[in-house]
Amino acid sequence: MTPSCALPLTHHARARMDGRRIPPEAVEAVLAHGRTVWTRGAQIYALGRKEVARALQRGLDLRPFAGLQVVCAPDGDVLTVYRNHDFRSLRRWA
Repeated sequence: MTPSCALPLTHHARARMDGRRIPPEAVEAVLAHGRTVWTRGAQIYALGRKEVARALQRGLDLRPFAGLQVVCAPDGDVLTVYRNHDFRSLRRWA
């Protein structure tokens, strides 16, 4: 990760990004263009097929970032980042 990255990352998130080879640009893309769900006390941003298709219509190719999910604390800090194409776990709790 570059030191100029302005994302509010926890040490855990940095380690997960490094271990999973997820660049900061991918996290920024998910935060900017992904869907948002509040669940289990965290805000989760996810970049799925629909968001990728919408971005592609605007000339932005986010296909390499499809399936990324970014978990943020209520204060905005990025807690962890992972790739999961199954968005069923993002359903809102009743």
